[in-house]
Order: sequence, then structure tokens, then C-alpha cells
Amino acid sequence: MSMNGKTVLITGAAQSQGRSHAVAMAEAGADVIAVDSCTQLDFVPYRMGTAEGLAETAQLIEDAGGRVYAAQVDVRDRAGLDAALDAGVERFGGVDAVVANASICTVQPYDEVTEQIWQTTLDVNLTGVWNTCAASIPHLDAAGGGNIVITGSTASTVGLPFYTPYVAAKHALVGLCRSLALELANRNIRVNMINPTGVDTPQGHSAVLPELLAERPDLGPIFMNSLPVQRIDASDVTKALMFLASDDARYITGITLPVDAGSTIR
Repeated sequence: MSMNGKTVLITGAAQSQGRSHAVAMAEAGADVIAVDSCTQLDFVPYRMGTAEGLAETAQLIEDAGGRVYAAQVDVRDRAGLDAALDAGVERFGGVDAVVANASICTVQPYDEVTEQIWQTTLDVNLTGVWNTCAASIPHLDAAGGGNIVITGSTASTVGLPFYTPYVAAKHALVGLCRSLALELANRNIRVNMINPTGVDTPQGHSAVLPELLAERPDLGPIFMNSLPVQRIDASDVTKALMFLASDDARYITGITLPVDAGSTIR
């Protein structure tokens, strides 16, 4: 699945899935516009991306043979995304694929969801994806077409207790994906979505969830995969992403591809 001659925008690139995607794209021949907020939100319990992490991703891209433009941009900042894209396009000549990957996640009972947690989760996980798409579409159109891949979750398909704001945003992304896929089809712009199960990243580990499930053991099976694995690797998501973003998937649009070890068929 060659990406030779293509330029890819990846959000949330400072670590985890975003870094895995960025390095794989470079290995496949792409230039990468890598962005991350590099900011720790005080209510997010795991380590978020840092400026040092984004610089490490950039170095790994170059080590893999790719060119990189890296920028500290929060996906909630549409003007910042526009500026980063304009700078990347000026350097590389265009954008051919977009990976809307940045997200945050918290775990708590519904009555501990504060206004800040609710609004910020939707702002990053839903509005941030919209901003990424809206900022990118003119560049994809100028290139004569391209594709967008949105990072969803099993939470895009089924309800997950104790993840209410995250689930609300991830469910909404399905509608965004399908609607944009229809609207942009005449411009030869494809829009798809990947829905992973829990991934072995900082976001994929919760110290709170086991305690909550100990009080509600009836809910535990919702979080079980069918295949004998507790969490998948970021590289497992990357392999599916590389297919959807490549020309090998040129007639695939509007789909939600589960990479979930069978968790949503239980």
C-alpha cells in the first residue's frame, strides 16, 4: 500500500496511535503534517502528548524517510488548523489524506460528569474532528480528490457505561462520516472511519474502570473482546488505516470498519 508522493495530515500525532500512523505513512513514502495540542488537560487522568513527544514523532518520520511539518495545534482551534495546513501545503504542495485521530477520554459515573468534562470531550472528540475535516476539504478538493479517515471506537457502535461523554461524541462521528461521504463523493473525496476496541496506549488504560466494574459486575462483559486479547496494539489500527487511506481502497467510502477483536458482535 504505497503512499509515494502523497501528503497526509495526522492529528494527535505526538504519541500512541497518531505516532504509529505517522511513522507508517512515512515508511510507505508519504510526507506528513503532524499536529498535536501538546497540552495536558487537568481532568484527563493519563499522560497526553507533549512538545517533546511531537518532536520525537517528527524525528521518527524523518528516520523513516519522510518529510515532516510539525505544529502544536489544538483541534478545537480552527484558525490554528487552517494555518498549520496552509504551511504544510506550502511546503509539500498539497494534502491527499487526512487522519482525524485526536481525542480525549475520561471514565466516571454519569453523576460525576462535570460541565467541563462534558463540553471539553465533545469539543475535542466531535468538534475537533469536524474542524479537521472542514479545514482539510478545500485542500483535498484542490488536489482533485483524496480521503479522510476518522478514528472512532467501539463506543461509536455500542454503549459503554462510565464513558458517557466519550460515547456521545464517538456515536456522533458515525453520522459525520456518512454525511460527508455522501456530500463529497462527487469531488472524489472518500470519508471512512475505524472503530478500534481498547488499544494499548495511555488512553486505553483506566485505573478507575476496574473499581467501577467491581461494583457493577453485570456490566463487565460489555468490555470483553471475543478474540483472546485484552487490548490491541496501535499498529493493528495503523494497518487498517493504511488500507483505507491508500488507493487500494479507492471505491470504499462511508464505512465504519471495526478493528475490535469481535467486541461488538458479542
